[in-house]
Amino acid sequence: MAASIPTPSATPAADALQLERFLPYRLSVLSNRLSTAIAQVYSQRFGLAITEWRVIAVLERFPGLSANEVAQRTAMDKVAVSRAVSRLFEAGRLEREIHDDDRRRSVLRLSAEGQRIHREVAPLALAFEQRLLRGMSDGERDLLFGLLDRLDALEVEAELDAAGGSPTG
Repeated sequence: MAASIPTPSATPAADALQLERFLPYRLSVLSNRLSTAIAQVYSQRFGLAITEWRVIAVLERFPGLSANEVAQRTAMDKVAVSRAVSRLFEAGRLEREIHDDDRRRSVLRLSAEGQRIHREVAPLALAFEQRLLRGMSDGERDLLFGLLDRLDALEVEAELDAAGGSPTG
C-alpha cells in the first residue's frame, strides 16, 4: 500500500508558515525573477552574469571599493563577488590598485572597457525598469520606494536587535 502525501489544509494554522504571505520569501522570488529577466538584456550581448553586472554597476557608482565592500553594498556572497571580480578582471573590465593608505588592501575600478559596458547596459536596465513600473502611478512608485527604504531600515534594526545591539548605540 502506497503512503499518501499530505496536502496543505485549506485553512492553515495561524502560526503556520504561509510562503505566499512570508515577506522574505516573496521578496526573494520577486528579486530572482526580476534579476533573471533583466539579465536576458545583457547576458547574451555582453557575456555578463548577474553578479558581474552588479559589480560593474556598484563600481560605476562607487569607484575604489574593495571586493569586500562590493559584497557588503550588494548583499552578495563574498565568494560570488570574488569570482565575478576575477572574471571581470580577466576580461579587462576591471582594474585593481593598491590602496594609498593601506598597502594590504586593493581597490577596484572599472577599466575603459568596463565603463563602456556600463554606458551600454545602464540605459537598457533603465528601460526595463520603466516597462516594469509603467503600470504604476507616480504616487505608487513613490510609495513603493518609500516602503523599500523603510524595510531596509527595519531590516538593519532587526539585525542589530538579533545581535544584541541597538540602532542607537
